[in-house]
Amino acid sequence: MFRHALTHRKAVSVDKGKYADGQGLWLSKRRKNAGSWILRLTINGRRREMGLGSWPDVSIAEARDRAHDARKAVRYGEDPIEKRREQRRTARSITVREAIESCFKARQVELKHDGTAGRWLSPLQTHIIPKIGHLPINTIDQHKLKQVLAPIWHTKATTASKALIRFNITLKHAVALGIDVDIQATAKAKALLGKQRHQVQHIPSLPYQEMPEFYRWLSTKDTTAALALRFLVLTVARTSEVRLATFDEFGGDVWVLAPERTKTGREHRIPLTNEAQLIIKQARQRSPNQYVFPTLRDKPMSDAAMAAFLKREAIMARPHGFRASFRTWVEEQTDTPFEVKESALGHVTDSKVVQAYQRSDRLEKRRGLMEGWEGFLVGSNRYAEQLLTVHNSISS
Repeated sequence: MFRHALTHRKAVSVDKGKYADGQGLWLSKRRKNAGSWILRLTINGRRREMGLGSWPDVSIAEARDRAHDARKAVRYGEDPIEKRREQRRTARSITVREAIESCFKARQVELKHDGTAGRWLSPLQTHIIPKIGHLPINTIDQHKLKQVLAPIWHTKATTASKALIRFNITLKHAVALGIDVDIQATAKAKALLGKQRHQVQHIPSLPYQEMPEFYRWLSTKDTTAALALRFLVLTVARTSEVRLATFDEFGGDVWVLAPERTKTGREHRIPLTNEAQLIIKQARQRSPNQYVFPTLRDKPMSDAAMAAFLKREAIMARPHGFRASFRTWVEEQTDTPFEVKESALGHVTDSKVVQAYQRSDRLEKRRGLMEGWEGFLVGSNRYAEQLLTVHNSISS
């Protein structure tokens, strides 16, 4: 019968150092009253060391039992060190809320304004966290996700899809943290939820043929909202870009939007036609502060002001829809290249490789296009001449 070298009395009495008990079991004392148990094993021809706990919390008898189980596992072809590591990974977890918050923090640099607007988090905060935010992330499967999203899968299809996509990103983040989650849970949930019955609703717009009459009518309205709408129509800028515009962004016949002011996160220069420049001059006379289109409280125009004006006037279109009116006019009435059309709307069209060599933002070509758009809107006798200028500028 094998005789062990250590006894409880000896373990207590010896100073710091390493002391063999036999069969690969060692007591490693870092000081006289504290140490740890180490088992030396040969696994797949490789010498490994496995910790069995601290001494004296783990007694000699318990350390020997643990060593016996580990040696037995090796005899059966198992790796007790890797098995324990896997058990720890499985046991380690965080809640859904914690995983989402950690994921968001890691992605903030990729989001516009570091995600402070809350758009990335919003679907998760509204529909995921209140229902399963308290659960461990490694317990979430397709059935739980289906239960959470089924009530809005068809009625709020876009929001539900965003929530599922962003939860999938969260699961990948959890994997990177070393948490054992079902990375296919969102794909399985989507299969269970089925195809959405939602139909895409485009933002209401006016047919481009009605835009000249609308613009002339709009020019008769002496309100800040109407003035802002005229400027929006002329520049085809986004609503937020117009309502938050400040006078220091304008220099001569160019409006320069800083990267933090654009949806793409890139500087965007917008050529100003004569009509647009007249609006800026008129706004300078009316505005008491740095905002081009302020409210009565000296703050920038609210995000609903222009839409509310249209609604009060029984106009079914919405501010953002005028960009579609412009885009359709360009398509139907000009031979403008695709890149120029999209650049006028502030869209990125070139690949990263092309951008590395093509440094122009096509400002001058866009200027001719916007002058043609202005001529179409104001009904000027110069419209035909301006439209010819558009063709010449974009083809040169």
